[in-house]
Amino acid sequence: MERGPWWRMYQDPELDVLEMQVEGANQELKVALARLQEARAQTRIARAAYFPVVNGTASIQHYRNSLYAPTHGPATPTITNDLLLNADVSYEADLWGRIGNSVAAARLAEQAGTADLSSLSLAIHAELAGDYFVLRGADTEQEILDQTVADYARAFTLTQSLHAGGLAALADVDQARAQLETAKAKAAETHLLRAQTEHAIAVLLGESALSFRLGANPLPPETAPPALNPGVPSALLERRPDIAAAERLVAAANAEIGVARAAYFPVFDLMAVAGFESTEPSTWVTAPARMWSLGPAAAVTLFDGGRRRAQLAVSKAAYDEQVAEYRSVVLVAYQEVQDSLSAVHDLELESSSEAAALQSNASALRQAQYQYQMGLVTYLQVVVTENATLAARLAAADIQIRRMSASVLLIKALGGGWDRGSLPP
Repeated sequence: MERGPWWRMYQDPELDVLEMQVEGANQELKVALARLQEARAQTRIARAAYFPVVNGTASIQHYRNSLYAPTHGPATPTITNDLLLNADVSYEADLWGRIGNSVAAARLAEQAGTADLSSLSLAIHAELAGDYFVLRGADTEQEILDQTVADYARAFTLTQSLHAGGLAALADVDQARAQLETAKAKAAETHLLRAQTEHAIAVLLGESALSFRLGANPLPPETAPPALNPGVPSALLERRPDIAAAERLVAAANAEIGVARAAYFPVFDLMAVAGFESTEPSTWVTAPARMWSLGPAAAVTLFDGGRRRAQLAVSKAAYDEQVAEYRSVVLVAYQEVQDSLSAVHDLELESSSEAAALQSNASALRQAQYQYQMGLVTYLQVVVTENATLAARLAAADIQIRRMSASVLLIKALGGGWDRGSLPP
C-alpha cells in the first residue's frame, strides 16, 4: 500500500482535490492538533526538572524593631535599613528516577498524541472518501431514475392515448401512472440522500453546507476498487496509528508507576545562595557586603496516612487498564481487517451475479415489450418486467457503491499510508 496519500490509488482527480483540503480545514483535526501541542508543552515542562532553578531577589526595607521583640538588643527601638540583593540556586538530584520517569511518561504521552492525531486524520480522510463514493453512487442512481421517470412518463402518455383510442384498458393507464409516481418517489429519495451526503462532505472540509456544491458526476459502470494486498497479520501492529497510541499509553502508565514508587525515597536538593546585604546604599554592592551559603538538603515523608501507597496502587491500576485497552484495540483491528476483506471479496462475487441478472432482466424486458405490442401479454407483464429491470439496475449501482466503500474501509483498517516511523523519536 502507498505511504502518504493513499486515496490516489483510486485515480480520481476530484477526490484528490477534496482530500488535500481536509488537513488545513477540518475542525476536528484542528482540535486534535491543539491537544498535541499541549502534550508537547507538557514534555518540555517535565524536561525542565533536569536543570537547576535560579531565582533572583532584590529588596529594600526600612523598618523599626519592636521593643518587645524576643531578641537581644538596645533598650530602645531602632530604625534600620536592610538592602538585599541575591540569587539562589536549587537543584534536585534524580537519584530514584522520579524526574526521568516523569519525562518518559510525558514523552510517551506526546507520542500517543501524535498517533491519535494520525488516527483521526486517517478516519476523516476515509470518511471523506466513503462519502465521496456514496455521492457519486447517488449521482449514478439519480441518472438511472431520471431516465426511468422520463421513459415511464412517455409510456404513461402512450397508454393514455391507446386507452382513448380503445386499444388499452383503463387498468393499463392506472398501472402506468402508479409506476411513474413510484419512480418519481425513488428519484426524490435519492436526491435527498445526495444532498445530505454533500452536506456531510462540506462539514468535513470545514465549509458551510449552504454554499458548498459538488457537481453531478456518476460513476462509470466499469469503475472498480483498486487491488489491495493486506500483507501478513503481524504487520498490522506496525501500520495502525491507534495501536501505536495504545502501546505508548501502556508505556507511559508504566513510567508513572516509577514516579509513584520514587515518592517513598528522600528528595535530595543542593541549595546555594549568593549576593549582597547592607544597611546603607553606599555600601550595598561592595566586597564587604558579600554573603553566601551552600549546602545540601534532604526531605523525606515519614507519615502521610497511606497516601503514597494509594497513589502507587492508582498507578498500577492505570497500567492494567491501559494494557487491557491495548489488547482490545489490537483485537478490534484484526476484526476490522477481516470484516473488510470479507466484504470486498463477497461484494465482488455479488457484483458478478448482479451483472448477469441485469442482462437477463434487460432481455426479458425487450421480450415483454415486443409481446405487449403484438397483443400477446397484458401491460401488467410489461410493468412487472420494467420494475424488475429498474431494481436490478439500482442494485448493481448500490453494489458498486458498497464495493468502493468497502475498499475504503479496508484501507482504513490497514492503517492507510501510516507507519510507525511517523512518530517522533
